[in-house]
Amino acid sequence: MLISFVIPVLNEQDSLGQLTQEIIRNVGEHSYEIIFIDDGSRDNSFAILSEMAAQNKSIRIIRFRRNFGKAAALQTGFRHASGEFVFTLDADLQDNPIEIPRFIAKLEEGYDLVSGWKAKRRDPWHKTLPSKLFNYVTARTFHLQLKDYNCGFKVYRREVIKELNIYGEMHRYIPALANALGFRIAEISVEHRARIFGVSKYGWERYLRGFFDLLTVKMVTQYIKSPLYLFGRIGLSSTFLGLVLSGYLAALKIFWGQPLSNRPLLFLGMLLILTGFQFISLGLLSELIINRVSDSTKLPISISALINIPEQDSASGK
Repeated sequence: MLISFVIPVLNEQDSLGQLTQEIIRNVGEHSYEIIFIDDGSRDNSFAILSEMAAQNKSIRIIRFRRNFGKAAALQTGFRHASGEFVFTLDADLQDNPIEIPRFIAKLEEGYDLVSGWKAKRRDPWHKTLPSKLFNYVTARTFHLQLKDYNCGFKVYRREVIKELNIYGEMHRYIPALANALGFRIAEISVEHRARIFGVSKYGWERYLRGFFDLLTVKMVTQYIKSPLYLFGRIGLSSTFLGLVLSGYLAALKIFWGQPLSNRPLLFLGMLLILTGFQFISLGLLSELIINRVSDSTKLPISISALINIPEQDSASGK
């Protein structure tokens, strides 16, 4: 059985050799391919990868002209992966390849995607604390009780990656996307090692991007086929509240003769009714668009090099 490893790389020149040796040592008797996606590295990562690819034809390299982000790197790697099982892991050596046999064993129990859980995370508190909050909110939002959505160490059956289309920061929500498509998800605890080489590539801005992508994934997984259910609920709630306020003010005018020109509630009621109609109209327009447009969102990627990638798999014109 062929196993694929999809590994995004951004300025990780010191860890690539050791990571490759550990993967090969733990893959067992299975055939393998290792696909490195150089996501616009500015150090010697590409030179080191090229040298390894020249020595081992099972190593493939995809090089982006600039940094497009982890989600784009994974999506491109998935498109070129040929294995029945596809692993993803980070290039910084914090994911330990010794866990590979355990992932495969869990997948062979009948699951479609197995995600890692960094039970003892070797990171500073300012990374672990926001991550715990993120995992809690994500689990509650998508009703999929995983302890660690952030872990990049995962294994997929090939049919899962064929159905995925990720961009932005949506790689963090892959289990939720797969679950929405009906695939079976499992989680195992994995060893997490402290970073030895390089520095973390993520800052606080990723949490803001992640929040917007959470809303996107929620919309895609629950309301993509029926946006009126979302906008219609908001619109009806706003309209109903506006009618209640308007009815209350009408009663004051009719039965008690109170003037309405100086009542802010009058304007609030009118605003709520108009807003409700706008949301309902937006939902109806969204339904029309959904029924006419079927193409998925595609992110254009500029690739400057493909090494050891079969000609029929390469991205033409990129």
